Amino acid sequence: MKAVLLKQPKDIGIVDIQRQDDEKKVTLAVVAMGICGSDIAAYKGISPSVTYPRILGHEVAGEVVSVPENDQGIGIGDRVIVEPYRYCGSCYPCQLGRTNCCEDMRVIGVHEDGGMCEYYSHELKWIHKVPDSIPWKYIPMIEPLSIAIHGIHRLDVHAGEHVAITGAGTIGLLAAQVALHVDAVPILIDPIPKRLEIAQKIGVSHVFDPTKDDLAQGIKDITGGRMVEAFLEASGAPAAIRSSLNLIHYAGRVALLGWPKEEVQLPTYLITRKELDVRGSRNSAREFPLAIELLEQDSVKVDSIVTHVIDFDEIPEYIKLVSEHPANYVKVIAKVKSA
Repeated sequence: MKAVLLKQPKDIGIVDIQRQDDEKKVTLAVVAMGICGSDIAAYKGISPSVTYPRILGHEVAGEVVSVPENDQGIGIGDRVIVEPYRYCGSCYPCQLGRTNCCEDMRVIGVHEDGGMCEYYSHELKWIHKVPDSIPWKYIPMIEPLSIAIHGIHRLDVHAGEHVAITGAGTIGLLAAQVALHVDAVPILIDPIPKRLEIAQKIGVSHVFDPTKDDLAQGIKDITGGRMVEAFLEASGAPAAIRSSLNLIHYAGRVALLGWPKEEVQLPTYLITRKELDVRGSRNSAREFPLAIELLEQDSVKVDSIVTHVIDFDEIPEYIKLVSEHPANYVKVIAKVKSA
């Protein structure tokens, strides 16, 4: 079968490998997969978690071709999405139900070979059935949507609250819609005009360019004179991380979701002075069912976020393009076959 193999940083291509079905796992004929920022980081050689060579891909959807006996309602021919996080189930965070930060977390396509191939086998407990009403090209969006949902849940966002979100990439745009779903007011911040245009198209009324706009004054104008109650940092940019402490109100909550490429210094006196709750937000835990529901109900719209749909064989080319010109792309979805 064909697979996308990253031999080493910036050395990527389509290779032929032996198909290896596991009778103890669910085997999919992969139909659609997303190119994620972690794939780009692996290609550029700046991911601390990836080892080489590596078959990429953790946003993986397909049709079941074989399945062990089960009582979970998964059968041959079903359309499914892979939950790509393998956790131990016994460490302290797993015992708390916070499997997303397992001490021995392994993510497919990062720590082990992923699903950018024609067939892929995965554990039944991490397979989710998807309704026929969701088009194949949108099914891989369930995984990043689960991450966006988790970020909003980590902030414990309530109706009527204002949520500043830095980074209008895939996660930020999805998180803004999740905030709208719970009747909160998202404020999306990004320096790329095209992404802010997408945000407005999907219903986000308040957008700002941090290189041009007075963020503090703009937020006060929206809130009636105060800063935001919740802040989701989804870019990983040091300046954006630092801005969270200025733009959050006293007694507010900050969730750090983006992965910075360098250590970021923060004035901790502001955390103490404002008595802020500063939280991490990594991957997701038990969020896939809600993500599927929101897509099925069209409560979250992804058509504008999926900016490119390509063929499987084009994946190496587009990983290179996205790494070189990130502002030209939001989410790229690849399909193995017409569907």
